[in-house]
Amino acid sequence: MTVILNSGAIQEPTKTTAQVLWSYKEIAAHLKVQPDTVRSYRKHGLLPAPDHVEGGKPYWYSTTVRVWIASRPGHREA
Repeated sequence: MTVILNSGAIQEPTKTTAQVLWSYKEIAAHLKVQPDTVRSYRKHGLLPAPDHVEGGKPYWYSTTVRVWIASRPGHREA
């Protein structure tokens, strides 16, 4: 994927220009819980809908997860 900046320059995506996708494992690490806990959140409708699904596996943008954490009552931001 190529990104065209406002200046017209062409740039390959980097972590600053592309969204980072997180799996259950990355979300769990960020929250300092087990991946099964995050799966349980999804099962009970507490996790937002995935931003991307590949091979049946859900992924969320890191920004989606951070916004969700900030909106949770008694959130535990790492």
